[in-house]
Amino acid sequence: MRLVISLLASAAFVPSVALAQIDSGAGKPGQGAPAEDPRTLQREAERSAQQSDPKPIVSDEEFSEALPQLSDDIDAPLEQMNPPTPPIQPVEPIEDAPPLDEAGAEAEIAAPLPPLTQFDATPIAEPVAANDEAAVEIRYATRVTGLDEIGLEDQFRDLSALEDGDGVAANAAIIGARAREDEGLAVRLMKSLGYYDATAISTIEQSPQGERPVTATIAAVPGPLYSFGEIRVEADPTVPPALIADNLKLRSGEPIDAVRVQAAEAAVSVALPQNGYPFAEVGQRDILLDETTRTGDYTLPVAIGPRARFGGIRIEGDPVLPPDHIEVLTRFDRSDLYDSRKVDDLRDALIATSLFSTVSVEPVKTGQANADGTEAVDLLVRQSKGPPRTLAGEVGYSTGQGFRAEVSWTHRNLFPPEGALIATGVLGTQEQGASATFRRSNAGRRDRTFQIVASALRSDVEAFTGLTGTLSARVSYDSTPIWQKKLTYAYGVELVGTSEDRFDFTLNLRERGVYFIAAVPLFAGWDQSDNLLNPTRGWRLKLNLSPETSVRGTARPYGRAQVEGTIYQPITDSIVLAGRARFGTIQGIDRNDLAPSRRYYAGGGGSVRGFGYQELGPRAPDGKPVGGRSFNEFAVEARYRFGNFGIVPFLDAGQVYEESLPQLSRIRFGAGIGGRFYTNFGPMRLDIATPIARKPGESKVALYISIGQAF
Repeated sequence: MRLVISLLASAAFVPSVALAQIDSGAGKPGQGAPAEDPRTLQREAERSAQQSDPKPIVSDEEFSEALPQLSDDIDAPLEQMNPPTPPIQPVEPIEDAPPLDEAGAEAEIAAPLPPLTQFDATPIAEPVAANDEAAVEIRYATRVTGLDEIGLEDQFRDLSALEDGDGVAANAAIIGARAREDEGLAVRLMKSLGYYDATAISTIEQSPQGERPVTATIAAVPGPLYSFGEIRVEADPTVPPALIADNLKLRSGEPIDAVRVQAAEAAVSVALPQNGYPFAEVGQRDILLDETTRTGDYTLPVAIGPRARFGGIRIEGDPVLPPDHIEVLTRFDRSDLYDSRKVDDLRDALIATSLFSTVSVEPVKTGQANADGTEAVDLLVRQSKGPPRTLAGEVGYSTGQGFRAEVSWTHRNLFPPEGALIATGVLGTQEQGASATFRRSNAGRRDRTFQIVASALRSDVEAFTGLTGTLSARVSYDSTPIWQKKLTYAYGVELVGTSEDRFDFTLNLRERGVYFIAAVPLFAGWDQSDNLLNPTRGWRLKLNLSPETSVRGTARPYGRAQVEGTIYQPITDSIVLAGRARFGTIQGIDRNDLAPSRRYYAGGGGSVRGFGYQELGPRAPDGKPVGGRSFNEFAVEARYRFGNFGIVPFLDAGQVYEESLPQLSRIRFGAGIGGRFYTNFGPMRLDIATPIARKPGESKVALYISIGQAF
């Protein structure tokens, strides 16, 4: 045995088989192989030592030759490797395995169970059959904490993904995703108010009881509120010096509210171009937070650019309007301090001409210095010509006047600049006619219009029938939706030739006569209302005066006058009380010497609703209205609006008199209710009214459909 140990120590690579053989030869007599001769053992040991010398199985040359040849191109694709696949030996099943007992049980089985709180108790939905159309859903409630105290809960719920899901989700994962999104939302909202250390965490809890078994909770912790420290503006000096500071209304010690910061910066970016700095740019703010003092130092860079005054007008693109006519549309003079509001107003005026498909106005530098150190800035108007022609139609109906349809064709720039030709045709129950109009818009002054009208009209109304030709010219200064003016005016001249029938009270019969009339109509208006098409507060006053001469055999001069006042008073946010009073008078001529078309009448949609057109006032023995030399009208409405709709109960009153001054007697009343549909161009109106104390022959119900309020 001593020999064996010596061999083992000197031969580390003796195979195990040899060791086994040597070991087996060292047994005791009678317990293994028979004992051999020591010399034999010596030879076996030497042979084993020789076999233990390590020899390479494969030489280096053989190994190199076995390697595949590699390409010199490093970008070449790799070659396919097909190693030999060793045969898969089947695994024999274990038969008659002994059963496991407690001593031989696996460690995982023998380990104690985890606590119940670590289990996911979310119920697993039953699989939906292919033909089952009912979707699996989980109903949940949303709970928010920590935001109501700082006034953010309502805003959070408006933007919340959980709230947007209406409390229903397909599975628990969706609820969790919405909750995580709301975590970020809560943090952003809190930081927007100055809570820069804010945190939020969401939890999902199950409550088997109740209609909503899942509750998603967003718990917000605002933390300390940060306030402004030092406020610094990096900009060149301005005129006036405090221009930026007066508009950047941020103060040290105030909370760092993101909305207020953005509003203050926007005020600066607006104020600078309005005060002579067309090229000013507000840079990116910088707020440096100090976690120790809970303050933030605010820095705002502003590049103010040169201070400028208006120069000339340049045009680019399609030459629709020349520069000299564009200057007519401006509300500033050359050398006025630059104001972006006036530039915006010029852009709106250009759009209102309806001559452009696109138009833009922007300042451009000239490099020319003014005497006060400012720079002259031109306005570049880029024009793109639009379609100049328009075909329009209008249809209306009222029980007093019947149907009325009007078609017009307009070429807005046939006689540049802004010289329009308008052809109009009218076809209705009581009138048929045609007219041609030349209109020059912005004639020498913005919103001033010069027009010439030639028309022929056949009328068949209740009071008379007539065939009338008119030639008129008029200059007017009017309000527009862009610029509602406090004072408007108009003046002109009118020549009328008309053949009309009238009732001669002297002869007690109806006869036809020809009248020639020359008039100089004048108008003035004062407007203190808040809206041109749909006023809700304020008042208006209108005055019409027309010196006229009627020639039928002899010339008879006279004067027609009319005054109208309206008032608008809001009662609540949705109710407006509106009232109107209108009076008219004709002085210097008898009623029977007046052409019937120049007399006053009352009744209808624009007068006293509930009565037919021209239904009020004196009547001839044949029952037809004869008109009068004076009238009065009153109306009151309660305009209730909800959304784009409205309901308007109203009461109207009025009368026509033979006397030259209104008598305020024998006044008739009409009452009704109307509906309104509000559009971007004004309300559409439908009114239904009936006379109060109706007399035989008067209308039972009157219906009026039109665009715009009654007054």
